[in-house]
Amino acid sequence: MGIIELKHGGGGKATSELISMFSRYFSNEILNGMEDAALLKINGDIAFTTDSFVIKPYKFPGGDIGKLSVCGTINDLVARGAKPAFLSAAFIIEEGFSVEDLEGIVSSMADSAGAAGIKIVTGDTKVVERGHADGIYINTAGIGNIAISGVSAHNVRSGDKVIITGGIGEHGAAILSVREGISFNTDINSDCADLSPFIEILSPFAGKIHAMRDATRGGLAAVLNEIAAASGVDVKIHEEDIPVKDEVAGLCDVLGLDPMVLANEGKLVIFVDSDVSDKVLDAVKSIPLGADAAMIGEATAGDGMVIMDTAYSTERIIDMPYGELLPRIC
Repeated sequence: MGIIELKHGGGGKATSELISMFSRYFSNEILNGMEDAALLKINGDIAFTTDSFVIKPYKFPGGDIGKLSVCGTINDLVARGAKPAFLSAAFIIEEGFSVEDLEGIVSSMADSAGAAGIKIVTGDTKVVERGHADGIYINTAGIGNIAISGVSAHNVRSGDKVIITGGIGEHGAAILSVREGISFNTDINSDCADLSPFIEILSPFAGKIHAMRDATRGGLAAVLNEIAAASGVDVKIHEEDIPVKDEVAGLCDVLGLDPMVLANEGKLVIFVDSDVSDKVLDAVKSIPLGADAAMIGEATAGDGMVIMDTAYSTERIIDMPYGELLPRIC
């Protein structure tokens, strides 16, 4: 098979040949049963999420649509305080798509899932005519057991501290630099990563962690506004405390962009009780994923606004981004 053809979505021998590739990479005792639905054994409270990925280009510095689809869904579970366990994967593939490229994407998914210790247990494949899918789209859904209870965007309290696990805007900057052909002395890589190691690190603080979000589309600005509105508090952040890599800052200066609204795919925003905030920050910084973590602000009594203390000793309101700064970022 050199390219994907419509026959690969027809349910016959060609489809079976294509599915055999998925089975080879995703092989596990649940998937290998090849049933219409996977039988899962899950105890206690679970989190369940789904997401679709249409990123352009589907290969980018630091990852590809396969890695992104696995890590993105894992991270949605982590942000709810869950330890990821199972994923589904559904593919919509355009006729003419390279089988070699598809296998690379599937391999990337398998590597990401394996590294996270989770299983892809069910899925689906559809093939559409040329010009109807721009290469490949992937939908993933995930299930995980709740490990940190009480984590909700509605649970932030006045006095909570805000921690981010590393520099902002790296995924958006990486995609933008590729699309626009912008080069620097050093490459800008996406921060696409599996955030599940934070579950073990943060579990001892269950009850003290009130909200978590992975700051994807709309960046840090969108996440802070969503949580402030949901919890009915203001969030005050300090510009000089927000970590931004020099490469990202440089790109934003050149293009007149704000790193606050650029997407991330490997950063967790954590609202935590002030009594343990220093200990939580130390715990986050104890693993490589959180080496550049910082405490960037606090929740205060208010009506759902996000306010930044700027580097110029002034204040400015950080609004919810109105639209998509960079379409098809994930």
